[in-house]
Amino acid sequence: MTDRRDFLKSMGAAALVAGAGRLAHAAPPPRLVAPTAGIDTFAADLAADALQAATENGAQYADARIGRYRRQAISTRERQVTGVSDSESYGIGVRALVNGAWGFAGTRDMTRDGVRKAALEATRAAKAARRAQRRPVELAPVAPVKGAWKTPVRIDPVEVPIEEKVALLLAANEAALKVKNVRFATSGVAALREEKTLATTDGTVVTQTFYRIAPSFTATAIGGSDFQAYTEELAPRGSGWEYIQQLDMPTNAEKWAALAAEKLTARSVEVGRYDLILDPRNLWLTIHESVGHPTELDRAMGYEANYAGTSFVAPPEKVIGKLKFGSDLMTIRADRTTPESLARVAWDDEGVPADEWTIIDKGVFKDYQTTREQAAWIAPLTGVRKSHGCSFAQSWSDVPFQRMPNVSLAANERDVTLNDIISATDRGIMITNRGSYSIDHQRYNFQFGGQAYWEIRGGKVTGMVKDVAYQATTTSFWNSLDMLGGKSTYFLGGTFNDGKGEPGQSNQVSHGCPAARFKNISIINTGRAG
Repeated sequence: MTDRRDFLKSMGAAALVAGAGRLAHAAPPPRLVAPTAGIDTFAADLAADALQAATENGAQYADARIGRYRRQAISTRERQVTGVSDSESYGIGVRALVNGAWGFAGTRDMTRDGVRKAALEATRAAKAARRAQRRPVELAPVAPVKGAWKTPVRIDPVEVPIEEKVALLLAANEAALKVKNVRFATSGVAALREEKTLATTDGTVVTQTFYRIAPSFTATAIGGSDFQAYTEELAPRGSGWEYIQQLDMPTNAEKWAALAAEKLTARSVEVGRYDLILDPRNLWLTIHESVGHPTELDRAMGYEANYAGTSFVAPPEKVIGKLKFGSDLMTIRADRTTPESLARVAWDDEGVPADEWTIIDKGVFKDYQTTREQAAWIAPLTGVRKSHGCSFAQSWSDVPFQRMPNVSLAANERDVTLNDIISATDRGIMITNRGSYSIDHQRYNFQFGGQAYWEIRGGKVTGMVKDVAYQATTTSFWNSLDMLGGKSTYFLGGTFNDGKGEPGQSNQVSHGCPAARFKNISIINTGRAG
């Protein structure tokens, strides 16, 4: 049996495996020979124990992720705290590839014996899964790397005292309650600190620390028998507490609450077809649901059919370079590098460097979101033989699989303003902030609402309306895009809880976009019965 000292010397040989494409028997797994700045050496050492056990038990490839997750959430209503949670989880997850089949196991027993047992369980699971494997797993090559990265922040949001957070939220609620007819105000903040070390038998050893934060605010106004709520679009970000300070919620809450009160006097919208102007604070969710999810390759290939559905962007051979997804104004970029974005990383959960690529180019579909396993499925069609770095697991106890990167609509190269779009619209509806939505299993037929709506006549905003939702099919909607805002209208939205998979996992993802206009869209009235 390889002893501990010999195993420490095996790091260099592992790199030879990285370019192999289809994996043969792996070289001995990596061990840090000397400390590398920023790498958690304790975690890397334990991970190497797990990798050694996996390869000794027949794994041709293995990876180990040691993660410490600190999650915190505070919620308030009017003048009281309605919830405080603060939890921490620490453990290791091991994936093993044996004869073309995956196995996975995790444990909280962070001892040498504990991680080795988890690795052996992962290899046993892989051997059992081989009987049902339809085709051997083939991993795209990746160069091994050693390094460390942290989300750039000034103030760790988790370490800010609970009392300070509560005081800020209650001050925002108090300001909102000063507005006439506003009877209720709720606010909250959630924070996540994720410290993760990944080691693979390809030779990668990296430590990353991520900070993410999500504020919220809603005001509800009551007048007579009517009540109206308004939720401000306070985007979650990959940022520190300084982001919350910049939002200045106590100062702005009165302005936000006034929109809830204004909705009490808004007239109900007349159904029909309008030119639809979407503020980016509304449009980002439409991008998430109608572009982000259907361009996930596992969904397009049917692997999510039993739970999250399939995709109309399929089969790959009939849509790549052929599907006219939208108008020439529509260019969608995927990336994991955008500053302050939620899906920003240096490396994904397979050690693939953060990537940026085009999903839709001037309306034509070009490429999917992929992991190392998925890249081989479409490489002959795209010519891309590397992974786009979309592997992610929500915790050490979950298996990593394909998750959405930041998916964004590129702004117009010309500085088209929101006022430019409004003045060019004769009969339209403008919507801001996300509301309710519904979309079918193939991500094709949809309905979206919002938080505030204005009617436009003759190039001018004539007043607020309510009870608005828009309906379309994905391709008809995006092909109707005929005006696109410039960088001055750009906004980075996102979600803190994007669900997928069985067992379900949640990740965080951002979507940037400018303001945009869509021609002749069906508007329905959600307030009418029958």
